[in-house]
Amino acid sequence: MPPGDDLLEGSSPDESAPAAGNGRRSRRGLIIVNTGEGKGKTTAALGVIFRAWGRDFRVRMFQFIKHTTARFGEHRAARRLDIPIEALGDGFTWLSKDMDQTTALALAQWDRCKEAIVKGEDDIIVLDEFTYAMHYGWVPVSEVIDTLQRRPAPMHVIITGRYAPQELIDFADLVTEMRLIKHPYQEQGIKAQPGIEF
Repeated sequence: MPPGDDLLEGSSPDESAPAAGNGRRSRRGLIIVNTGEGKGKTTAALGVIFRAWGRDFRVRMFQFIKHTTARFGEHRAARRLDIPIEALGDGFTWLSKDMDQTTALALAQWDRCKEAIVKGEDDIIVLDEFTYAMHYGWVPVSEVIDTLQRRPAPMHVIITGRYAPQELIDFADLVTEMRLIKHPYQEQGIKAQPGIEF
């Protein structure tokens, strides 16, 4: 029987296990990629952050593309829980009036991510919508993989977004493709809903 979302092969949940860093079984950091055309890539990453936060993990999310001043539902909740979510971007790339500026913001965010990954103070780092920076050629995939290889062994890194490059997929430990079957906007013209999409 294949492992479920919560259990790895040969493991079982142990609610009495000590919190992270308190002598529990050693952890092997995973590279996780959520990609595909369907909705839910960021939402899944936020679910992992919330679960890990409940285990006293040090968690952090860097958001690409999304506007630096964004105050979506996840930002408001994260502020209440003291979970750092750091957005740096100027909105959707297809609406950008200055692609040089859009690219520069993505590169600046990547520099911050590289520093955090190598520094190793976090247990889980999410690079949200980061696949676009690789897809558009702003950040070389080889540089991303090199940085991920230099992270501390127990650190998990989650990367989300469409168009994940094949090299990243090959390198990752866990890859999930969100497949669009039906969407309320396409079917009924229903626009994005608060609490569901933002």
